[in-house]
Amino acid sequence: MKIQKIKFISDMKVFRILMAGILLFFLGCKDGYIDDISRVDPGADEDAPEVTINYPLEGTEIQVYDEVTSITIDFEVIDDIEISSIQVSLDGTELTTMTEFRDYRKVFEEYVYESLTTGDHTLTVTATDSDGKTTTETVEFAKVPPYVKKYDGEVLYMPFEGDYFELVSVTPSTVIGDPGFIDEGKVGRAYAGAAGSYLTLPTESLDLEQEFTAVFWMKVNPDPNRAGILVIGPPDPDNPDAQNLRTNGFRFFREAAGTDQRFKLNVGNGGGENWFDGNEAADVDPTVDEWRHLAFTISADHATVYIDGEVVSEGDFPGVDWSNTDILSIMSGAPRFAGWNHLSDQSYMDELRIFNRTLSQSEIQSIIMEEGGAIDYVPEFGEIFYMPFEGDYVDMATGTAATEVGDPGFAGEGLRGDNAYAGATDSYLTFPSSTFENDEFSASFWYNLNADPDRAGILVIGPTDPENPDAQNLRTSGFRFFREAAGTNQRFKLNVGTGDGEQWFDGNTAADVDPGATGWVHMAFTISQTEATVYIDGEAVSTNTFDGIDWTDCDVMSIGSGAPRFTGWGHLADLSYIDELRIFDKALTAEEVTAIKDAQ
Repeated sequence: MKIQKIKFISDMKVFRILMAGILLFFLGCKDGYIDDISRVDPGADEDAPEVTINYPLEGTEIQVYDEVTSITIDFEVIDDIEISSIQVSLDGTELTTMTEFRDYRKVFEEYVYESLTTGDHTLTVTATDSDGKTTTETVEFAKVPPYVKKYDGEVLYMPFEGDYFELVSVTPSTVIGDPGFIDEGKVGRAYAGAAGSYLTLPTESLDLEQEFTAVFWMKVNPDPNRAGILVIGPPDPDNPDAQNLRTNGFRFFREAAGTDQRFKLNVGNGGGENWFDGNEAADVDPTVDEWRHLAFTISADHATVYIDGEVVSEGDFPGVDWSNTDILSIMSGAPRFAGWNHLSDQSYMDELRIFNRTLSQSEIQSIIMEEGGAIDYVPEFGEIFYMPFEGDYVDMATGTAATEVGDPGFAGEGLRGDNAYAGATDSYLTFPSSTFENDEFSASFWYNLNADPDRAGILVIGPTDPENPDAQNLRTSGFRFFREAAGTNQRFKLNVGTGDGEQWFDGNTAADVDPGATGWVHMAFTISQTEATVYIDGEAVSTNTFDGIDWTDCDVMSIGSGAPRFTGWGHLADLSYIDELRIFDKALTAEEVTAIKDAQ
């Protein structure tokens, strides 16, 4: 009974307050305290609606494994007076027409289309206002086939082409804050950092073991003057609001060094941490408006940081410990590396790739060249061409790729690096020869002999032979370096065209290699205007004077075959391995040949 009495008194109190409020309202209206509601003229309808399509953007490429997928179309419409209708169409077919809106001047809408198929698509959003004025916006985008890993060991690839998907596992990133995109990335579009913004991904698909590599492009914004870039770290329960436990995973970040930005790598080894700080060598001038290539590798006992393909910091350490590292942060140290204020990076990032192995320097340089970059290429001894065959056929001096004929491949091993050219039947490479047609010429390469077939062309620059188009063998210009059987051995020979004739450089038995005892052998030959020499493992095996080389009607260099210009005697595709092919615009001395051989 006591409880009920209290409730009754409370109810009466509420009732009295309510009645007093109603009475005051009516008295106020009567006495003129509250004005009558009057209509406000909205004015003339002068402007057509503004339409913005937020997603997909122009050129967006959607890559998922499903043949048919859904897409969330994100758009906004603003009008000065009143929006009457909004029509959304895909490839000319109406998907929906909207006429009811909470706010008739500003509409922010998402429409989910469930049946997007592979191919090119055109999205159209048309808005009409109450005066009949119409605005139409259109974007072209595509659903493309699933991404196929481009490189061995690649476990993550993010091109940032209008979305934050990781394409190897087709996983969407978790988006924190409001990052964005720029249209002019290093390749296509790129990630644009923003304050308080970054991406995270689970580390499950990264196959975290003892080896790890990350490569990406970056255009540095020095504001803020320090930031995290890539972080895989453990939680720090003792400092939940400023985490900074560095005994596991890694932290790749930047911070001010005078007017420059310095890039550093910190790796946790389980019992402690190791620093890889290149000091001035790892500095980037942020006032220079250019894309820079960043990379770092972690192996079981060594870590290296690269800028534009060059080593800026490296050292031995006990190996990385991945305990309790479950997320990757992209373009921020948050949440696991925030204690020193390495937060969101407002720079641009593009073409992020992660590998579950340690890439070699030449592989990193090859990726740079493939993606339209340039390396700090420092030729020696007049070197004008360098092809390391680290998974591609790109000349590192010019960034130009050779033309593939047939189906050449890679050896999976090399004299240097992890790969080499592997010949195949009816297969070879060609490269424009105009750069090489100088008064002097030298070539150097490593060679692992396969004596089947028992004769083959190796390196040839020759003229066309119009009289023998199916068995060309005109030898009055250019050169032909090749091998052929000499008993159970293979003999290496050089033929050089002088314009009026030809000159042979045949070392007989001195130029023989036993295919049964072969491994990697260094080959070189030099041509001046008075002399030519053939070297095997740094030793001259054939040399002679002659009247100098003629380049008439030469236009291509063949690598790994005599074809197409030296086939009349059956010197076709070579199934051997070739590595570290270098060409020079001078005749190397014997000492220089030895120095090149010994350096590799």
